[in-house]
Parts: sequence; structure tokens; C-alpha cells
Amino acid sequence: MRDDNDPTAASAGTSLLSQTTTVRIVIAGDHPIFRDGLRRLLEKEDGFVIEGESGVGPQGVTLVTDIRPDILLLGLVGSNAGGVEMLQHVADAGSTVRTIVLTDTVESPAVIRSLQLGVRGVVLTDSAPDVLINCIRSVMADQCWIGREASSGTLPSLKKLETAQRRTKAFGLTRRELEILREVVAGYTNKEIADRADISENTVKSHLTHIFNKLGASNRVELALFAAHHRLLAGV
Repeated sequence: MRDDNDPTAASAGTSLLSQTTTVRIVIAGDHPIFRDGLRRLLEKEDGFVIEGESGVGPQGVTLVTDIRPDILLLGLVGSNAGGVEMLQHVADAGSTVRTIVLTDTVESPAVIRSLQLGVRGVVLTDSAPDVLINCIRSVMADQCWIGREASSGTLPSLKKLETAQRRTKAFGLTRRELEILREVVAGYTNKEIADRADISENTVKSHLTHIFNKLGASNRVELALFAAHHRLLAGV
């Protein structure tokens, strides 16, 4: 299992959950074509059982609380106040479902709020299908997921991150560090970042160490959450 405090962590690698383990899934999204596409994709995967699907709203809350699935896949595009409200009601109902958000961008108020409400995974909608499958299996194995990569442990609280930031008094990120941070938020692995920036993987690891230290974050999920909340990448 990967270490939260290890900025050298690379790709998600092989799934951590046996493919013979049954995973019960509910899909919630505003668009039928979105739900149908996910259903068709996931029904092909051994061990995945789609227990139900609905729009985003009260009917979704009822579905989750009645069925008690292992995983809730929630489409969260744009501001999507309805999706955030649904998550709040699911949390208020005491549900233990592990929620994975599918979104077109990490940097949105809706995604930030969903992370605060305990979402365990965030997958970009332009990701390859195997990314979502690996995300589901990783989340079932008690890992978190951001973009294309898993991270052990729990999602951070903004209070924790902001307390660490106040101790540093200034972010102090260099232009190159901001560029690396942007790639992390986009979900790229260390190797992919190195290839895209035409630098060595060790250089990427070094930059990440500096970024983690400056922001007081301990893993990639925290970096993405903190960057989005503070709009660190605006204009980068």
C-alpha cells in the first residue's frame, strides 16, 4: 500500500481489490445517456453489479438509503448544486456508501464541497474507462482517488490544510512548481508529468517534495483540494 507522505508515488498500478469481490453500485446523474453509458461499461466488469440508477436529487437519496450500495457514482458537472445537496442528504441519513464523483474539472466549488462531504474519489470525465474501474476497486480497498491515481488514507479537511498554510504564512510556489501542481490536479502520474515537461522523473519528485512542504499537504488528493479551494492555478 502506498504511503500518504510519499511524494514519489507514481501510477495507480494494478487494482487492489480482487476481481471476484462483488461490488454493488448505484449510478446517479442528470442525463440518461450518462447513466446508460456507465451501466454498459461497468456491467462488463466481473464482480460489478449495478443495483440501480436515478437522476440527481431526492430520488437518488432514496435509492442510496434503501439499497445501501457499496459505491455511489455521481455525475457532478459545473456548479451542480443538486448533486452537492444530494450528497449532503445522503450524509445526513448516515449512509456509509463510498461516493465517487465524475466531473469535467476538479477546480469547481461543487467538487470542493463534495470532498468536504466525504467523497472518496474524483474521476475526470475524459479519463479512459480503466481509470474508473481502478478507481472503484481502489476506493473499495479503502484508498482515495484523484484524477488518475490512488492515495491511501482519508480525504483531508480544509481546516487542516488551512492551518498548515497559516503556519507557512505564504505559499511561495515557483512558476515551475505551479506547473507541476497543475499536472497533479489534472491527474497525471510522475512519469507522465516528466514526459510532458521534458524533465526527469527524479526532478518531478523533487518539485513535489517542495510543493508538499510549502503547502503543508501530505498527498496528491490534498494538493488538488487545496489548489482548487485557493484557486492557485488561475492563470497558470
